[in-house]
Amino acid sequence: MSKPKFVYVTFIATTPERLWQALTDPAVTAQYWFGFRVDARGKAGARWTANSPGGSLVHDDSIIESDPPRRLVYAWKSLYPEFKDEGASRVSFTLEPKKDQVKLTVIHDDFDDGSIMFPRISEGWPAVLSSLKSFIETGKALAPSWAEAPTEIAGKVEASR
Repeated sequence: MSKPKFVYVTFIATTPERLWQALTDPAVTAQYWFGFRVDARGKAGARWTANSPGGSLVHDDSIIESDPPRRLVYAWKSLYPEFKDEGASRVSFTLEPKKDQVKLTVIHDDFDDGSIMFPRISEGWPAVLSSLKSFIETGKALAPSWAEAPTEIAGKVEASR
């Protein structure tokens, strides 16, 4: 049986440099990632982090590959309590310039057998990446599509510590 693999491809009217900044700079990610601040500005071997809207650290993982503005790969190990027994998976972003747009391919793979993270990212990534596309092209990010606000989710992480 093959392990699950999430693949998402979209075309965004932007430059590779602007898209790279949107994927790696916490001041930008907070604007479309529902208040989460993702900092992936380091080189391979450095750490990338994500902080919840409330400021709690929810990711602290290694950057596996960083080739601005073409390719970014990092480990993904959620610090949320329900995922404490699950190993790290891997997220790869590939940016390909295409005329006046960028083809963005996101692959999230290398999950544990029976992963409980996979179903979550399968809903989460489309929401985040759709919000990213909207934000870059229109200046307006999407509102969360789930019932629970990010600050309530973050509160669960903070309460578990």
